[in-house]
Formats: sequence, C-alpha cells, structure tokens
Amino acid sequence: MKAIRIKLSQETANYRMPTSFDLRQTYPLPPYSTVIGMVHSLCNFKEYKPMKVSVQGKYFSKTNDMFTRYQFKPGAKFEEGRHQLATSQGYGINVGPAQTELLVNVHLILHIIPEDQTLVDEIAAAFKYPNEYPSLGRREDLANIEDVQAVEIEEHELTDADETVHDEEAAKGLAAYLPISMIIDRADPDLYIEGASASYTGTVFKLPKKYELVKVGGGRSAHYIRQWTEMEQVVYTSQFEADPEKKYLFDGTHMIFPV
Repeated sequence: MKAIRIKLSQETANYRMPTSFDLRQTYPLPPYSTVIGMVHSLCNFKEYKPMKVSVQGKYFSKTNDMFTRYQFKPGAKFEEGRHQLATSQGYGINVGPAQTELLVNVHLILHIIPEDQTLVDEIAAAFKYPNEYPSLGRREDLANIEDVQAVEIEEHELTDADETVHDEEAAKGLAAYLPISMIIDRADPDLYIEGASASYTGTVFKLPKKYELVKVGGGRSAHYIRQWTEMEQVVYTSQFEADPEKKYLFDGTHMIFPV
C-alpha cells in the first residue's frame, strides 16, 4: 500500500471549529475534512475520492486576530438601528468586530492514502507542482510545501530503529490525532498514554471527515448545507507509548495513524 507523505509549514493557521462564532476557535491540528479538501482542490477532483489520512504536527503558540464580520439574512430588508449597511436592493447587513484564534508557526506531517492507489502519483504531482498557491484552513492560510514523497506503508512490530525514530519525534514535540479505538474499547490497547491515570489523557475530538450537500428550504430561501456523513473520534496527544508486541503502520521512518 502506498501513501503520499507531505511535510509543510504555515506562518499562521485557523482550522475552524464549526461550533465557534464570536471567537472562531481552531483545532490544534487540521481535521481530516480540511486535509481532504486541500487534496481535492489541488488535484481539481470533481467528485469525491475516498482516502485515509494521518495527521501529525505541532505549533509554537496561539494568538487572536481581529477581523470585520459581515452578517445578513436572505430576504431581510434594511432597518435603521438594526443594520449598519444596506445593499442596492434594500437588504440589510450587520457589521461588527470579531476574533479569530490563530496557531503560530505550524509544522505538519500528513499522510494521504487514496483508496484508488492509481491516484498516488497524481496527488504527489499536484503537491510538488501546484497550479495555484496551496492553503490549509482559511484561504489566506498559505501552506509552504517542504517535502513530498510517495512512500510504501507496511505493518510490522516495533524495531529498535522504530523506537529511536519515535523517541526523536517525541523530542520534537510532535502531536497526533490517534484513533480512540487504539487506546480504549479493548482490554488490551495498542497505545498507552504516558502518565495516564485513566484509560487515556489528551483532548478528545469528534472530527469531521466527509459531508454531503443537502438542499433545504424552497423558492428564494432555498440553500445548501453540509450534512456530515463520516465523523471520527480521536485523541489529540503528543505523549504516548506503543506496545512492542503489537503491529503498527510505518512509512519507513514514521509511525502513522490513518483514519
């Protein structure tokens, strides 16, 4: 099985949590849907291509950035005292300040495993020679692609070399999204969180992966919304240990956790 390993960096990024509004909070690493969206955009895919994704990385700090927010309701007429702007058609727009939470100095290691393995070379080429500037998160969150490699994914037990690489990656402070099924749901887990006093420690997220556009309403109020069809429960952590008697997926140098 082959995958595309992508190493990239970003000066700032916001991987927006869908339930945050006044302060647009960010996930600590990009969710699977955001990575899959970048792949489809750079490859100019016109239909969904199933794939598995492994996300690892780190950031230096967080900060907040101010922006001007424009809000409107379709069909709402301008009302003095309620709206700050009016369109040429007489509709009202609310204008006000808001904040975006930003990750600073982001470094990511992504692994893309397309279900159709014939797409490996096409995806790798799209990242090596993008037809426009790549972004991950918001449109303005530019992604500096540092390395792109097609790698072979193999499953085997930990070796001394693997443990050395794992220790080096841990020393770099790399975190990852770990499928929660690898840590709990079984009496004999695959991974152990260091220093855990319970089944696991870390931040649990239910990350979006795949959605469908669903039409709601009718007439002039008709519009489309995202309906998520695949959600993945993960633990975000940087401190974990692997059972040397279990088998894991490796790309030759990195242990990966595709979902």
